[in-house]
Amino acid sequence: MDNNFNDGINLTMLTDFYEITMANGYFETGMAEKIAYFDMFFRKVPDGGGFAIMAGLEQVIDYLSHLKFTEKDIAYLRSKNCFSEKFLDYLKEFEFQCDVWAVPEGTPIFPGEPIVTVRGPVVQAQFVETMILLIINHQSLIATKANRVVRAAQGKPVMEFGTRRSHGTAAAMYGARASYIGGCVGTACAIADREYGVKALGTMAHSWVQMFASEYEAFKKYTEIYPDNATLLVDTYDVLRSGVPAAIEVFKELDPPYKGIRIDSGDLTYLTKRARKMLDEAGLTDCKIVVSNSLDEYIIRDLIFQGAKVDSFGVGERLITAKSEPVFGGVYKLCALEQDGKIIPKIKISENTEKITNPGFKSVYRLYDKTTDKAIADVITLAEEKMPEEGESGYEIFDPNAVWKRKNIKNFYAKDIRKQIFKAGKLVYEAPDIETVREFCYDQVETLWEEILRFENPQTYYVDLSQRLWTMKNDLIEEHMDRV
Repeated sequence: MDNNFNDGINLTMLTDFYEITMANGYFETGMAEKIAYFDMFFRKVPDGGGFAIMAGLEQVIDYLSHLKFTEKDIAYLRSKNCFSEKFLDYLKEFEFQCDVWAVPEGTPIFPGEPIVTVRGPVVQAQFVETMILLIINHQSLIATKANRVVRAAQGKPVMEFGTRRSHGTAAAMYGARASYIGGCVGTACAIADREYGVKALGTMAHSWVQMFASEYEAFKKYTEIYPDNATLLVDTYDVLRSGVPAAIEVFKELDPPYKGIRIDSGDLTYLTKRARKMLDEAGLTDCKIVVSNSLDEYIIRDLIFQGAKVDSFGVGERLITAKSEPVFGGVYKLCALEQDGKIIPKIKISENTEKITNPGFKSVYRLYDKTTDKAIADVITLAEEKMPEEGESGYEIFDPNAVWKRKNIKNFYAKDIRKQIFKAGKLVYEAPDIETVREFCYDQVETLWEEILRFENPQTYYVDLSQRLWTMKNDLIEEHMDRV
């Protein structure tokens, strides 16, 4: 994400106003340099799914790397008449100095896990909350939805076609990027190709067909110009009576190296079956059939179940907006402070138990079966803890739905799934290119059991707290209850 995106507007001020008032408050009370730890995590997987996909880290890195307050920003803040000049002078010389840890893009993630942690002066660590949430929430939402759609397609290519239905320019660009991480083969969004290397794909609009005297003439001209991408839109008038016959006539006459038709309306199962029969009878067995028209993972699954003759899918509005559940719901919470070099855990307590936070500075380990390499469970530990080394006898975890049930895991190995991104404000992580991220995402999803991949009622994946972290959390809750 270019921090000067949108006609040169510096995005430092793209924040909730209270982030600035709190920053000024910390400054005025002498707390600005107090070291604080904040975690970003989410509470619920969209669409009732079994897991989500981490995305957006590259844009977070870019934002934090270019974080600065311009003269225009300072003038605006001064005009609000609520910020001290000493605070404004501090902002003029602002330099990001925090440590950041995060889960790499493409990693399957689960509720409650700290997917981003920021440690540093509270005036800074608090301020970056809004943009971290904005970026990670959006891209993780779209990557997660894309992965669902791609899995529903059972190996058939899925193209992201939602640019014109996205919620603004940035959502179109970053949604295309996230959809590619999630498994789509390309996008209709040209700028996403230029900026991120997400292959731009497309066919034609109905207006192209309408501009010519006949479908035959429209298809012929297009095929002559683009023989290597001759995918013809056959539903402008009548798919079976005129669209497919005209496409067959052009393909047999010109014989381009690539042949394809797209159907964008009607009963897609019926039409693709009939179209496939017509194409095959004409000897065009190599002609591909693409379908679009408000598709999602459930419609795609039904099409395949019903035997629709589809080679690839174009998925638009329901993917780029994650229409069925368009909010990821990630939050950013204080989890610890430092005092005299010692980490002091902090907890937020709520009457809603799912909103009680996990205190302290933490790590996240993923446990894998040594025989199958399948992920068994995740364990959130205190950062200074070490998981049992490979080859030790076992590790005991709790059932996330019933803490009295315990499971002893043996024959496993553990990986810390988080990486340090910034150290004292300096970037120490090299973000992989998008092709590497996309391949990594595919490989990591493959480590999940099929039961977790279900769309409906997926098996709950174990995310456990280490015994030390569980004890710390329970002690803090009891201390709070004693005080009230």
